[in-house]
Amino acid sequence: MKLSKLAQTMALMCVAGGAAAQAAESPMARVEITGSSIKRIAREGALPVEVISRKQIEAQGIVNAEQLIATLNINGNGSDNLASNADVTSGAQRGNNGASSANLRGQGADSTLVLLNGRRVATHGMKGSAVDLNAIPFAAVERVEVLKDGASAIYGTDAIGGVINFILKKNYKGLEAQAFTDVTEAGGGNIQRYQLTGGFGDLQEQGFNLLFALSSGENKALRGKQRDFVNTFQPDRGVSVDTRGTPFANVFATSLGDTVFSRSSNTGPVRRGTNQAYSGVSLLDLPGGAGCASIDGMGAYDDKLWDTPSGGLGCAWDTGRAAVLQQPVKNSNVVTRATVRRGGHVFFAELVGAKTEVAKRFSPNQVSPGASTFPASSFYPSTGAAYNEVFNALVAEFPSIEANRGLPIAYRWRCMECGDREIATESKAGRLQLGADGQIGSYDYKVGLTRATSESESTLGNGYSYTAPLAAALGSGLINPFLKAGQTQSQQALDLIRGASAAGVVLYGGKTTLTAFDASLSGEVYTLPAGPVMAAVGTDLRKEAYKFNGDLRNIAERRAILNAPFDDVNALPQVSRDIRAFYAELLVPVTKELDLTLAARQDHYSGFGNTLNPKVSFRYQPSAQWLVRGSYNEGFRAPAFNQLFNGITETTYAGKDLADPGMCASGKVDTTKPGCESITPIILTGGKPKLGPETSRQGSVGVVFEPSARFSVNMDIWEVRRFETIKEVDLPVMLANYELFKEQFYRDEQGKLAGIDRRWLNTGAAITRGIEVGARSNGKVWAGNWAAGVDGSYLLKKKSKPLETAPYSKDEVGVFSFTGDLGLKWKHTAYVTFARGPWSAMFQNVYRSGYTDQVLPGVASGRIVPSNYHPKVDAYSIFHASLSYTGVKNLTLTAGIKNLFDEDPPFAITYDGNTGAGSSWEPRVADPRGRSLTLMANYKFL
Repeated sequence: MKLSKLAQTMALMCVAGGAAAQAAESPMARVEITGSSIKRIAREGALPVEVISRKQIEAQGIVNAEQLIATLNINGNGSDNLASNADVTSGAQRGNNGASSANLRGQGADSTLVLLNGRRVATHGMKGSAVDLNAIPFAAVERVEVLKDGASAIYGTDAIGGVINFILKKNYKGLEAQAFTDVTEAGGGNIQRYQLTGGFGDLQEQGFNLLFALSSGENKALRGKQRDFVNTFQPDRGVSVDTRGTPFANVFATSLGDTVFSRSSNTGPVRRGTNQAYSGVSLLDLPGGAGCASIDGMGAYDDKLWDTPSGGLGCAWDTGRAAVLQQPVKNSNVVTRATVRRGGHVFFAELVGAKTEVAKRFSPNQVSPGASTFPASSFYPSTGAAYNEVFNALVAEFPSIEANRGLPIAYRWRCMECGDREIATESKAGRLQLGADGQIGSYDYKVGLTRATSESESTLGNGYSYTAPLAAALGSGLINPFLKAGQTQSQQALDLIRGASAAGVVLYGGKTTLTAFDASLSGEVYTLPAGPVMAAVGTDLRKEAYKFNGDLRNIAERRAILNAPFDDVNALPQVSRDIRAFYAELLVPVTKELDLTLAARQDHYSGFGNTLNPKVSFRYQPSAQWLVRGSYNEGFRAPAFNQLFNGITETTYAGKDLADPGMCASGKVDTTKPGCESITPIILTGGKPKLGPETSRQGSVGVVFEPSARFSVNMDIWEVRRFETIKEVDLPVMLANYELFKEQFYRDEQGKLAGIDRRWLNTGAAITRGIEVGARSNGKVWAGNWAAGVDGSYLLKKKSKPLETAPYSKDEVGVFSFTGDLGLKWKHTAYVTFARGPWSAMFQNVYRSGYTDQVLPGVASGRIVPSNYHPKVDAYSIFHASLSYTGVKNLTLTAGIKNLFDEDPPFAITYDGNTGAGSSWEPRVADPRGRSLTLMANYKFL
């Protein structure tokens, strides 16, 4: 086997999803490979670059960028897809309304650089810190290159986890149309996609080419109630629901005024024959009641699991069943590109546009006791038709409330008649790219001018109501929150509810703008005995801008809307920053077997100044069968605009469980100990203009062994260390590490704790380490060609610490986390393909290892041991199959079955008090759609 053949296998390793590795010999033209600015023969590359062809993408039934990224073992398991952020979100998570992002090596979406034809695109307009994959014009993608290495020395900010480069068709001739459908067996969540691609002219023969591509697609909604595995009422397995906002209301005590359960107190009455006070009581759960389950979606509140004895007579509502597991998405993309060749120079103009509409839907609104959302005037009055029935049932168990007969009833109610809450987000993205590349003498050059924007706006749909009209309607007694199964609201009540609707109000919106100029020059600069020395120099000049608006209504017209997650405090007029960068790269052939590549880049930001990031890599090939490679590099991530400029929010701590950690050693409220009294300080959150960049140091070393053209294996071990990480430190972490965060605790003149500053900080560090492996083989059998392979990722370490001086946390590999990346120990994709004549087939396995599950408070405290509880989540393993036929001229037909054996997501306790979309499964790991049939037809007219 030739030396170059092994180098090609190494450079173009790990084909995603694993179509057949039957690569033809490449021409000797020099090309630019992701991760380097030096043009070279493609098979000479030494970086671990995964190349995914169009054919491989279509064989897997993949029709958009989000689906493709989800198949990559190197991609983390974060809340970056449209299933993981399908429920209530606010603050920093608002940017996920309708966005889906990549997350290489689990470093986060804002630490993964996404390029289009090697150049930047605008980040998502809402959040401003990560590229929305919905904006990628997938119809025109020719291949995708995934660099599994840091690349700040070449590309600057964000390239810590790696780089994904979507490369569009360049010299396409012809006209073809494609139709795709993906239909689930169980119903719901169907996917459709249509695209048209055309081009004419030949750069080599005619000196020009014109390309256009149009695509339109839709993902239908999939609701939790459409899948049996979504069931949060499984207390025997350790999960139940912690929300008592139910269609049949629970009665609560409240400090807002005198009610049947309390006189200006949060403590409810004591039950007959006990010493236990209760609040959140449902008539359905009282002796002789119909039972919580008599209402669809309801079940008994599990006071033992949540370690809340006062809730032992309440009902709960399964928000997981009400959530949308796959959000409904409509997406359209267009690409036009004109290219002209004159001599050794190529000039081009490219216009890309995308429009994405997402309707985020989740459980109906909850009406709860609270000064701003549920004033005392809206409590259920004694004039209500159901008042006596409710009161008589309650007084039988709580005799002490007889003295309160006639007082209003405070309750928590799920307003089913209001409809599911909906937030509709429309995003529009575009990029105009002008550029040229070619040769000046013996040197290659490229130059480009970019203008890119991304603008998003979220609007309230059904399910949201103006607070004052709804409160008045509730206080009238015409709306009955205590309806039993089969009963309905009166027409007058329904009219009052509809009249309070706030549908159509703009929640918030944002826009990012990128203006950039780049230029580079590369070529041979010297000749050594081992070969030519190659060099590249370049510059990258950018202006980034961001603006964010909250409520667009006039201040005088801003009527309060119940539970609408407005973000007015973070409204920003347009802010911007200038970036100037210069970089250089040098490839030195030390010997015939050893190459060294040196690179460095300096970026100057108008906000925080300079950052210099070097990189060194090597490729050593002692024989035709062996290749060793490695790299060391430093990187950075600039703070996002919202982290710098978000407004400061002051919120009074509402709980009664916080004691001053500077005065109380235990940090727990204990009125018998001086200094351990309950306190309610001000909590500050928001941006900090003086934030600096995160920094990173990372490296890898790997080996490729290819004893023959029919077999190869590879292994790389890598590590990423991050410093001065930009984070909002969780309050429990700050309290537990008071001495470390002492400067964030503010005291008044008497020394009493007055405030805690939780604004963004440059603090702490993180370590992630893993191994990536692969093996592939191919041959001939039954007059056809077969290929098989496996690509895997093994996570060795995942740790973090809140401050540089603090110790690292326990290893987070294989351990549940509420937010961020869920570090799975092992992931792999294995495949077998066979091709004979016009037929080709693929069989594929996708595997994700299990992990330690979440533990609810009652289990953690030992109050209860569920009978069927298992501390580990099972592994998730599914199989796909597809068959393609090309026997009809110009027509390619592909049929496939995803999730061939209809494997449900494994049971997982993924519930966080009505702000998560999982409940009994993990959307960061599994696909909720189940078995589906895919059909794709591609016809070439020309």
